[in-house]
Amino acid sequence: MNYALLLHIAVVAGMTVRLMLRDDLSPPARLAWIIVLVLLPVIGTIIYMLFGEIELGRHARARHRSMHEEMHRLAGAAMGEAATIRAEIASRFRPLFAYGASINGFHPVPGNTAELMEDAEETRRRMLEDIDAATHHVHALYYIWLTDTTGTELAEALIRAAGRGIACRAMADALGSRGLIRSDLWRRMGEAGVELAVAMPIDNPIRTILTSRIDMRNHRKITVIDGRVTYCGSRNSADPEFLPKAKFAPWVDIMLRLTGPVVAQNQLLFASDWMRATGTPTAALAETLRAPCPTPGAGLPASALGHGPTERRGSTPHLFATALACARRRVTISTPYFVPDATVLEALCAAAYRGVEVTLILPHRNDSWIVASASRSFYRRLLQAGCHLREFKGGLLHAKTMTIDGKVSLIGSSNIDLRSFDLNFENNILMQDEALTQAIEGRQASYLAASIPVTLADVDAWPYHRRIWYNAVATAGPIL
Repeated sequence: MNYALLLHIAVVAGMTVRLMLRDDLSPPARLAWIIVLVLLPVIGTIIYMLFGEIELGRHARARHRSMHEEMHRLAGAAMGEAATIRAEIASRFRPLFAYGASINGFHPVPGNTAELMEDAEETRRRMLEDIDAATHHVHALYYIWLTDTTGTELAEALIRAAGRGIACRAMADALGSRGLIRSDLWRRMGEAGVELAVAMPIDNPIRTILTSRIDMRNHRKITVIDGRVTYCGSRNSADPEFLPKAKFAPWVDIMLRLTGPVVAQNQLLFASDWMRATGTPTAALAETLRAPCPTPGAGLPASALGHGPTERRGSTPHLFATALACARRRVTISTPYFVPDATVLEALCAAAYRGVEVTLILPHRNDSWIVASASRSFYRRLLQAGCHLREFKGGLLHAKTMTIDGKVSLIGSSNIDLRSFDLNFENNILMQDEALTQAIEGRQASYLAASIPVTLADVDAWPYHRRIWYNAVATAGPIL
């Protein structure tokens, strides 16, 4: 009797049943996993247990629902009203803002101001000034928080604020900010009175592997000062030189400084992550969540969008697809990591086919060779549909932007890849304002000026081995 063969069959059969019971898995992903398991049953099972399922556990989901309901009750007006969509949003963009509101319950709120930061230096300077002027609280959350100049200066500003009696809370992702969390700087922050939290901790890797995925991360970048100012964009708390991957530098980011009622929505996203990481009861943050946010007499409508494993599956790709469906003239997108699912890919092609000028700006050199290869597997399909492709050569283009018809813009932490779609906690802000959107388009124009075009002739000229490699990597996309 061939016991090895029987074991092989048993493992493949058992894992196949498990895959068939998953309603959240797409047919291509399910097929990809079955192929891996048939070819490599033992290794495939180990890989699947490490990376195959996106699950926080029933207890975590129940706690999130309870926390979500309590926070919404306390937040009150910060949630906005559905009527604002009809009153403030142009008719053709209403489906986009309505869909955005369906994710977290955040409706667009009017009366906001948004300033586009000139560069990393202005972002750093303005943020430090705001923290030094804080009178009540400062909240900071970053996926990557380094101990370089930018990261250290932010930490020192929090230490100074805590010394003045300001309530300071700082949170960093366990994996992306592991250097900071182990550093003397982190220890000094705690000793100075800054409350500290680690997002998505991996203190017990075995439990993490058995109950979740070790690469499920908090990718958000949120800073809130006194409930009146927030920063949103692609920038981590790190210098543009980004020393861990200096050969790809500079990191080219985009950031907005916002005031108005949308600040309270970003505050709620931070609070949800803080309570999830620390177990703090909602009541302990009630004063902060209820804190009034001053609103200018006039300003743009905006809504915060929080995506992650605790939210509805597929919400991010559906948001992008809805945005593309609203476009009439032009859409420009920049993203460092481009591995779209079928929903977004089809929406991009459909927009281009109906005459919308769709422009994608991607890095020429990517810090992830897997993403770089998978991205290029989509080039032919996009170019044949009429999309314009540009590859940025001025460093690593890390800015995540989308502008629609010179009127609506989306900025935040989400990439157009499967990791942002399914695994990471992300935050974005959706805004309708012609002046702001055109300012962001101006920034996108600077990216285009530092980019080279990619044409269908270029793709046709790729040697066969490169095309095979790109498509092979993309084929594994559903299980990465």
